Amino acid sequence: MNRARPEPGGGAADAGGAALPGGGGPRPRPPRAGATPPGLLARVRAGGVAALHRLADIVVPPLCLACRAPLADHDSLCADCWRQVDFIRPPLCERLGIPLPFDAGPGAISAAAAADPPAYDRARAVARYEGAMRQLVHGFKYHDRQDARHLLGRWLQGAGTELLSDADLLLPVPLYRLRLLSRRFNQSAELARELSRLTGVPCDPFVLQRTRRTPRQVGLTREQRRLNVRGAFKVAADRVGMVDGANVVLVEDVITTGATVEACARALRRAGAARVDVLALAMVTNPLHLPA
Repeated sequence: MNRARPEPGGGAADAGGAALPGGGGPRPRPPRAGATPPGLLARVRAGGVAALHRLADIVVPPLCLACRAPLADHDSLCADCWRQVDFIRPPLCERLGIPLPFDAGPGAISAAAAADPPAYDRARAVARYEGAMRQLVHGFKYHDRQDARHLLGRWLQGAGTELLSDADLLLPVPLYRLRLLSRRFNQSAELARELSRLTGVPCDPFVLQRTRRTPRQVGLTREQRRLNVRGAFKVAADRVGMVDGANVVLVEDVITTGATVEACARALRRAGAARVDVLALAMVTNPLHLPA
């Protein structure tokens, strides 16, 4: 009886050249005639992407997001503007997020937080509301400078690391509907959406509602600001279930006296929020120097 002789690799080969079970493993198949090598395809794709980036830089050249000086890359600041951003670093008051003069250990709070505890649990901000940060906030808020959102989102993510680690929901501070129509967008909602994209924490701009139009806070004293927004927010009736028992992070552009986020936090507490934290781009750290 004739038996098939084994191939040199130890196993019999099928008609297509692949080894049959029993030893030797599959033989490499020769490339099809006319096929493009995978490495060449990858290089062609990479070259095409690089060319598109160079073309985009010609059409929209990278500029400093604050002063508009030419830069090598997008979504950044020039060296002079970087030096103007006064980032808020530890040691911080655990509740208000304001800088402390010395490190008093974990959980330390400021005299202001001890004398008048806020309705929210913790607040954190990227930088003081001055210099280049003030320019960035004003451009984003009043001139629809959406080109800054990626940098601002990354800054928020870094400043809010501890708040975001177990957050269930991101909520922007809402605008009154008529002001939203006139401005066309809510800067806090845009920041919350960008932060949600970066972190994966869900964002819903319709949970909190502003129930009445309030005068602008600019130029008001601390007490006037508090009275101005008292009772001006509520949780939408069809979204109370999202807030009840949830760890919520309020997203705001600037914390001045904290009156607005305080009013929002009270509304969220009434709806059953387990924790309410506040994350902002900028903060007025000296209450005696309210912005004009």
